[in-house]
Amino acid sequence: MLSNRLALVLVTALAPALWGSTYLVTTELLPPDRPLLAAVLRALPAGLLLVALTRRLPQGSWWWRALVLGSLNIGVFFALLFIAAYRLPGGVAATVGAVQPLIAAGLAAGLLGERLSPRVLLAGLAGVAGVSLLVLRADARLDPLGVTAALGGAAVMALGVALSKKWTSPAPLLAVTGWQLVAGGVVLLPLALLVEGPPPATLTGENLAGYAYLALIGSALAYALWFRGIRALSTTNVTFLGLLSPLVATALGWAVLDQRLTAPQVLGGLVVLAALVAAQARPRPRRRDAARVVAASVRPPAPPAERAGSAGSATLAR
Repeated sequence: MLSNRLALVLVTALAPALWGSTYLVTTELLPPDRPLLAAVLRALPAGLLLVALTRRLPQGSWWWRALVLGSLNIGVFFALLFIAAYRLPGGVAATVGAVQPLIAAGLAAGLLGERLSPRVLLAGLAGVAGVSLLVLRADARLDPLGVTAALGGAAVMALGVALSKKWTSPAPLLAVTGWQLVAGGVVLLPLALLVEGPPPATLTGENLAGYAYLALIGSALAYALWFRGIRALSTTNVTFLGLLSPLVATALGWAVLDQRLTAPQVLGGLVVLAALVAAQARPRPRRRDAARVVAASVRPPAPPAERAGSAGSATLAR
């Protein structure tokens, strides 16, 4: 059981790890100054592909639920991320966004009844501290609108994860993933046209390769793994894995772009990993629940007559 859960956590962790490669792909392969176009082309083609493959459309309440979830997890989230990225240095935006696990833990406690333990709170604070060491610079400037957008993006994504856990569709996972990607792309499309204008008249082979990677790997595959993890794991377990994105982005910058790593950045990476491990640990059972388990395990067996009567009662109850 433990190995199965660990495998599920590791597979789910692939999603934010893949998202961590977005910065490298964007800067090296895509046209400059077109983040909203990249967001649309990440979401809409991938969603349409998954819907075509599964041949499933939403039914009943899932028309509006898919729109809400797609807007939260993809459409509105990417739009707020775009505002934060343009008005804040990347380190500030990533540090503010690192509060998402704490917001998600609070929402999970209120909406889903998940326990908000001191261990989770400490892990969340450690995650924010680790990301700040990893990416924040001393000369970073704070823009009120940018900070608000970064906080809004973290809250929107956290709410999307909590609602994705609360609303579980009987449809195949790939179909539900496709619905949300299409909804997010439809929400983003008019904003991209309004802010950035029409797409470039010509695209290079590198541009097309970058967009294909973001759509197929960064969206279709990554979001399918992410939503699968949301179904099987607690909200807290899943959202803390999102801290891997700035960690992977920093590691790729060092490995591929020859960016220098400082001692505080290495320390920050270790703190992030420690926070991730602490958040994935299962909570200990409460004393009252543990006492009930112990009492049940040491209770003497019932006499034969009593066992027979209980069995007869159980048969009648069925």
